[in-house]
Amino acid sequence: MSIRSLFPTLLYDTFLDDRDLLKGLESACRDLARSDKAGRAWSAEKNYAGYTSYASLNDLPTRNPDFGDLKRVLDRHAQSFAKACHFDLARKPKLESLWVNVLRQGGHHSGHIHPHSIISGTLYVRVPPQAGALKLEDPRLASMMAAPLRSPDAPEELQPFIYIHPKAGQLLMWESWLRHEVVTGDAKSDRISISFNYC
Repeated sequence: MSIRSLFPTLLYDTFLDDRDLLKGLESACRDLARSDKAGRAWSAEKNYAGYTSYASLNDLPTRNPDFGDLKRVLDRHAQSFAKACHFDLARKPKLESLWVNVLRQGGHHSGHIHPHSIISGTLYVRVPPQAGALKLEDPRLASMMAAPLRSPDAPEELQPFIYIHPKAGQLLMWESWLRHEVVTGDAKSDRISISFNYC
């Protein structure tokens, strides 16, 4: 008798050990949160508790050298993750979008996916205590019909939701179809991250 694990969901998890880059990125993110009027207006219109450049800026790697350095780092990691996923690509994954998130106390980001991309992820630049976790959802939930709940001691790969409490410098990547969200946190200061998509 054997039990095999089929259709795994891969999560790429590493740390950037470059304090100078993280410090520069934090400063750049805060500068954008102050100066990007269009992003601030969009964030207010969408009731985003803080600031995001998601709908306002699409040139961050050429706008600031720290974002350019980050792009080069992300390109290497995205290539490694694509190889681990055994993607049959004719070229290296290409950075399609990169945006800043400055989430205030009580902020969250509801569940979503990233259509038209193959790899998505986030670099956590600043994560204060009690900041909101990243919640990843088992993509099979809608097909489980009458499946029973999992026991609390079930291994991670059998849980319906995985909660990751990231740390500053942590870089996570996943396939873009994986539904995820940022749960409400109770941090007393800003949670700063940079999200991205590769196609």
